Amino acid sequence: MRVDRVVPNLTVSDIGQAVTEHSAVLGLRVLMDHGWIVTLGDDDGHQLSVMTQDASAPVNPDVSIFVDDVHDALARAQAAGMDIVHPLTEEPWGVTRFFYRASDGRVINVGTHTA
Repeated sequence: MRVDRVVPNLTVSDIGQAVTEHSAVLGLRVLMDHGWIVTLGDDDGHQLSVMTQDASAPVNPDVSIFVDDVHDALARAQAAGMDIVHPLTEEPWGVTRFFYRASDGRVINVGTHTA
C-alpha cells in the first residue's frame, strides 16, 4: 500500500467564510466543492479541506489520507486494533473510504478515488 496524498480537514461553522479567508491569506483556489466540504489547493499539490458536517459519516475526520489500496489499509487498521468509526463505504462522489479513531482520539479518513 502506498500513501498518495494527505489533506488536513478543518471543521468550520461557515464554509463560505472559511473558503474566502484561506483563499485570501494562502492564495489557494477551490479544487472541489460538495457544499459540505471544499478542498482548496495550488498548482504544487498543497491542499486544505474545510467542512461543516460529513455527508455520510457520524463524525468529521481530522485528516484525509488517500492510498492506492484502501482494502489493504483497512486490513492493516483492523490488524492494529483500530476503532473503525465509519465502515468501508463506496461514496456517491467517487471515493471509497473508511475512518478509524487513533489512540489520541483523532479521526483519520482513509480513502481512494474510485471514479
